[in-house]
Order: sequence, then structure tokens, then C-alpha cells
Amino acid sequence: MHRRRCRSAILALGVIASLLVPTTVTAPPAAAAPADARKVIVQLFEWNWTSVANECQTTLGPKGYGFVQVSPPQEHVRGSQWWLAYQPVSYRIESRKGTRAQFKSMVDTCHAAGVKVLADAVINHMSGQDSGGTGWAGSPYGHYDYPGIYQTQDFHHCGRNGGDDIANYGDRWEVQNCELVNLADLKTESDYVRGRIAAYLNDLLSLGVDGFRLDASKHMPAADIAAIKSRLSRPAYLVQEVIYGAGEPIQPTEYTGNGDVHEFRYGKDLARVFRSERLAYLRNFGEGWGHLPSGSASVFVDNHDTQRDVGGVLTYRDRGIYALANAFMLAWPYGSPTVMSSYTFSQRDQGPPSDGSGRTLDVTCYSGWECEHRWPVIANMVGFRNATEGAGVANWYDNGNNHIAFSRTGKGYLTVNDEDHAITGRFYYTGLPAGRYCDVIHGTYGNGTCSGPVITVDGNGWFAADIPAHDAVAIHAGARLS
Repeated sequence: MHRRRCRSAILALGVIASLLVPTTVTAPPAAAAPADARKVIVQLFEWNWTSVANECQTTLGPKGYGFVQVSPPQEHVRGSQWWLAYQPVSYRIESRKGTRAQFKSMVDTCHAAGVKVLADAVINHMSGQDSGGTGWAGSPYGHYDYPGIYQTQDFHHCGRNGGDDIANYGDRWEVQNCELVNLADLKTESDYVRGRIAAYLNDLLSLGVDGFRLDASKHMPAADIAAIKSRLSRPAYLVQEVIYGAGEPIQPTEYTGNGDVHEFRYGKDLARVFRSERLAYLRNFGEGWGHLPSGSASVFVDNHDTQRDVGGVLTYRDRGIYALANAFMLAWPYGSPTVMSSYTFSQRDQGPPSDGSGRTLDVTCYSGWECEHRWPVIANMVGFRNATEGAGVANWYDNGNNHIAFSRTGKGYLTVNDEDHAITGRFYYTGLPAGRYCDVIHGTYGNGTCSGPVITVDGNGWFAADIPAHDAVAIHAGARLS
């Protein structure tokens, strides 16, 4: 049954009373990559390097984030739009987000805080400016002329559609040999081009980067990416941007041999369920829905691209329901999760808060920067993910509609009520050891105390609670008071 439900913000925890009969469901295995005890990634979209460094120290490390994904660090075209960083003109580490020295300092600071760094790497193409110009750091360039790096012979010139642009996504050759919105398409089958790209990635590795998000991977054959990967100076975590298209010849599964792959269906399916379907359908979410194998899937509620596609996914504008969707993602053991952290925008092309010269301003959360990763529900559920790593799903319950609950065997428990009314007088079977646990949806655990409601699990593994409409309760072994 499809319907639109009213929405409210995350509310406070209610009181207690009746019975919730649990069942068991087999969940997909937890993701194998990235290989780290703390696997949650946060995408600090368009943050400058000074602000990323500060956030690693003050928030990301303490909250248990394992990785920070930073925007492309190389020199790019000039302007104000967000997509400038995806139009490189050289491989110099200097951009509107900061200098090479600031980038290196950021990586070192994040490492000291226990946070690894993933760099968004643009290696499929260069700029899309027909007239050329001067890049952010002063490098001259033309559409197919990047002095000291690439000349016209290093690019694809597919000769189709009147301007070399991709028109038919049903044609594999065209998708990987024509231009994505006029962006000069690198000839990644060329040994020379592969060498230049590998040199750039190795330069970032020399600065301490731990891995890469490879932009526009779909527009490069998987074998080309594998050849570039083989030239890296040391192992690095890779996640590839390959957007699924029904019936298209290029599929995300082709790329799993290189590393993880973005599962774009995840956010769209999750948004549809939360907006107009039933949470009960999430019982086998992930591989059971035809998504990528869990160990290869990089998942997110939204990212910098999808949040600009109106109505396609949940974003910060959805407030409470967005927080609930992120809580589910961080509790459910499918894929490697990435939390989005963005700035507010009113126009699709709008760039980050900047000064008069176009340099990205230092981040001040909730003042132009949304900082979703700091929302208490999302930030506290990172600890839930860390505490339940490797545990399967048990004790699944749903009411056939929009009230669900499940445990991560012996380590954590989440119940979500997305009905338009409170669920009252219920008992929940957790399978957790007896004790007092911080409800991390409504409170923060630290130093043996909880700033919010405390849930008491009895000797048989049960607790009682009322759950307001569009609200949740989450407890885990890492936030146990006694």
C-alpha cells in the first residue's frame, strides 16, 4: 500500500508496557572493506583542509568515524560552482580548499585522531572548458592541452553526436570513449596516461592518503582501473563510482574485482520505503533486493550528486525521517556506510560558502554548513555500528507496516516506529545481557554516563518502552552503564 505519511522531528522517549513477539531473520554478511575496525566513512563535502583537520580532532575521532572522504584536492578550473573540483587542470595539490602543505597537515592530524583519509580522485577526464584558461593555482590549460601533462593525443575523440558527448548509455563503447558533459575524456588505455594518473595517486599516497573514491569509474573500463591500481606504490582502499542503470551494458558488478563500488540503488530504495512504502519490506534489504554483494557495496542515504536530484533520495531537508534512515543504515549490516555532510544550497550548482576570491571558508556548523554527521542521532549511531561490527541480525520483528525491530546478535538492538501514531505498552526482546543501556537515539554515552533516557534490559533479555511516532530506540554493548 502506497501512502504519504505525516512527519515529525525525532521525539523524546516515552514510557512502557506490553509484548512484541520476535522472529529471526538471516541478514547479509557485514562488508569486508574498508579493512579497519572502524569502518564508517563521512563525506565532508567541499570542506577546506583546515576545517577537516579540526573536525578529525574534535568530532570524527571521538565519535568513532573510521574514514573521512575529502573532495578532490587537485588544481581545478576557476568559478563558484560545486562541480569545479571535478574539472581538473593539473595534478598540483592546490585548490580552493587549500595548499599542498595544508593538505598534508590535515592528513597527519586526522591520522593522529585515529581517522583515515580517502581522497576523491578525478582520473577519467580533465576540464570541460572549450576556451581554456588559467586554473586555480595559475596553470594555463586548453580543452585538450595541459602543458607538461597531456596533449590532444592523450584524449578520446569519439566523433559522435556532433560534439563527442555521450548520448546513448546503452552503447558501452560510447559511454567509455565519448565525453561526459564535454569533459575532456582521458585515453586510460594508454600506457602514458596510466602512468600520469598513477603518479598523481602515488603523490597523494606519499602524503599519507589511505585510499581513493574514483570519480566517474563507469566511464573507464574496469581493466583500465585495474592497470592503474597495479601501479600504486602501496595498497589503498578503493571505492568506484558506477551508477547502476537498468538494462545498460555496463554494470557495477564488473568493477568489484578492483575494490568497493557505490550502490546507488540503496539510497533510492531506502527513500521510497521511508516515504511511501513499509519499513517491514526492509527485512532482507541489500542483496535480497538485487543490490551488490555486501562485501563490495559502498552505501549511503545520499551523496553530493544524489542530494541534488530532487525527490530521488532523502536529504538534510527531510530532517527527522533523514535521521531515521541514517540510523537504519548504521544499524543494518549491509555494505560499508558513508554518512553525508554537506552545506545548505538553494540552487543545484551552488558552491560552498566562499570568500570574494572563491576560496572556501572555514566551516561553522549550522551556519551555511549543515553538518549532518554531527546530528546526535547520526553521530551516536556510528558508535552502534562500531560496537556491533561482525554481528548478524536476529530477533527481527515487524507489524507488517512501519514498526520494525531487530538485534545485532548479542551486541545491539534497534527499534524504529515510523507510524503516524505512538507504539505503546510493548516489550522488546533484545538478546543482550542484563543491564542498563544508554538510548543513543536520544542521548550520548560517555564516561559511564548517559545524557538521555536509560533502557533497562532484564535478565531474560527484554526491555519495555513506548515509542512515539516517527521515532526510535537504539542500545548497544558499547553504551552499557552497568
